[in-house]
Amino acid sequence: MTDELDYQLIAAVQAGLPIVARPYAAIAEQVGMTEQEVIARLADLKSQGLIKRWGVVVKHRQLGYRANAMIVMDVPDQKVAEIGRQIGRYSFVNLCYQRPRQGDAWPYNLYCMIHGKSRDTVLRQLAQLVDACGLSACAHEVLFSRRCFKQRGALYRQAEPLELEACHG
Repeated sequence: MTDELDYQLIAAVQAGLPIVARPYAAIAEQVGMTEQEVIARLADLKSQGLIKRWGVVVKHRQLGYRANAMIVMDVPDQKVAEIGRQIGRYSFVNLCYQRPRQGDAWPYNLYCMIHGKSRDTVLRQLAQLVDACGLSACAHEVLFSRRCFKQRGALYRQAEPLELEACHG
């Protein structure tokens, strides 16, 4: 069961950990807990499934990866899970997932993201995937990014509680 302290802790970590030698100690000071209490509560929230996972948002453009492409594929439905697992094993594939098709206008059901330092690199890596995973008969599109948007995780809790108006109906 979560309490107000858990909500404060979620608000404190949802935008990312502070970049200091002891980030949990810094969070503990912010929310009025000890470092060990922060670590234990976060572990408990994770074990309850309230925090699904910890992740890192890598600012790939700042690392020189400027050719970013979403590859969308039309893979036979009975093979999508198997092919998705194969594609996901490649170190140059950042994510791979299935989505429902959207009729004839958008027949794609498997997506993967490749970040590369050049378009040629991304296209060579895609050719490697097509050959190794037997995708030559599968229609696909390569959608290179043209703009960069701010990346961050989801925000669930504001630092200050919202005051809600009561609804009377």
